Amino acid sequence: MARRLRRRDDDAGLAEEAHEINVTPFIDVILVLLIVFMVAAPLATVDVPVDLPGSTARPAQRPPAPLYLTAQADGSLTLGAHSVTPGALGAALDRASGGDRGTRVFLRADRGLSYGAVMAVMNRLRDAGYLKIALVGLETGGVGGQGG
Repeated sequence: MARRLRRRDDDAGLAEEAHEINVTPFIDVILVLLIVFMVAAPLATVDVPVDLPGSTARPAQRPPAPLYLTAQADGSLTLGAHSVTPGALGAALDRASGGDRGTRVFLRADRGLSYGAVMAVMNRLRDAGYLKIALVGLETGGVGGQGG
């Protein structure tokens, strides 16, 4: 404990305890945690290269652990960061969501895919029991989105 000596004429040598909290270590810990989260946050995103079409809709709030299904230009599927075949999509979704079929699946489809290919992926999601599907696109500033 910190002690502060205070001298008075009548009580020479009387010691009084200081009742102050040292917050410097607390601030140091908070700053270190802030730096850790700033470095770790960009690493938590999915880095599968895909050319997304644009959208002018207001972005919805993303859940803390989103479940991304990516349909690439060559027709291959990626769940999170793992490749999956169309036949094994239902089982892979069950593993990734813990069997919760109410989980929202964020579908990222390459701009080069045909409408029919995207619908085929959505049909596979529906057949697997996943009915909450969110389509992911790039934000654009203009009304009407990008042509293409």
